[in-house]
Amino acid sequence: MEVTSNASLEESQVWGGGNKPLKASYGKMMMWFFIVSDALTFTGFLVSYGFSRFKNINSWPIADEVFTHFPFLHGIDAPMYYVALMTFILIFSSVTMVLAVDAGHHMNKAKVTFYMLLTIIGGAIFVGSQAWEWKNFIKGEYGALETRGGQILQFVNAESGKRAAIQDFSIGIESERTTHQASNGIWYQDETPLPNVSVAEVKKGFLADPNLVIRTEKLTENGQKTVLSREDSLIKIEEAIGVVEGANLIHNEYGNRLFADFFFFITGFHGFHVFSGVVINIIIFFNVILGTYERRGHYEMVEKVGLYWHFVDLVWVFVFTFFYLV
Repeated sequence: MEVTSNASLEESQVWGGGNKPLKASYGKMMMWFFIVSDALTFTGFLVSYGFSRFKNINSWPIADEVFTHFPFLHGIDAPMYYVALMTFILIFSSVTMVLAVDAGHHMNKAKVTFYMLLTIIGGAIFVGSQAWEWKNFIKGEYGALETRGGQILQFVNAESGKRAAIQDFSIGIESERTTHQASNGIWYQDETPLPNVSVAEVKKGFLADPNLVIRTEKLTENGQKTVLSREDSLIKIEEAIGVVEGANLIHNEYGNRLFADFFFFITGFHGFHVFSGVVINIIIFFNVILGTYERRGHYEMVEKVGLYWHFVDLVWVFVFTFFYLV
């Protein structure tokens, strides 16, 4: 009899998907496993970014000069303001998720519905804001020239100290500048769209305006871009071979091309997480409205998706710090 009772006791202590170990259900434990593995993935990306930045510290773009746009405030320099607003919205959505989980513990369907809706709205605003930020980053604002060695040459008005857009001072030159299409291009391949101005037009406009000087991507000891004298600028501009407008995976008007590569990859990967979270929250939201969790007698599903949402918010704090603050 003792052998039977001891065996039964040992079997009862084996975790079968109930409240053990750590008093967590099977679903929550699996969510924690996913969060830990995903955290390691983001860690690897951010560490790679850190090493690349350290290696190219003298040519890394300055975030305050890159992310200066704010919706409906065109032409107004607002460095980091909109990024800070995006961050606040995402963190606030994490607060509403906490309130939704707490309401679920009290079996309050109305409050769960309300706070889940606020969380979805906050996440949707963040994803839309990130897409808007990508659009401005890709489009660019001032334009620059690129040397054969990949160095970026930006233009500054020596009197005001402000950046000068290449389209504003370039002088047009009559020439046949057409984009090859598949029907008439070499080897029947489409050509990438030509820039709005050519290198020759930028050089002509630069020579005609004595107030313009070149600013290189190299940082000074004060952490500012190196501004050349007019004489040195006239020599440097002869090294330019191409016009760069905006940023992509190959060219970057803001500085080192690796910055754009990491920006697209890491913020895009995080944005995919936020978008996925919004979709999952919408599914859970409709299940709450339909009373699915009322019939189950608990709102554990809301708690599980809440764990994922808090993780996404926490990761953004690190991404925000690495890309925009440090």
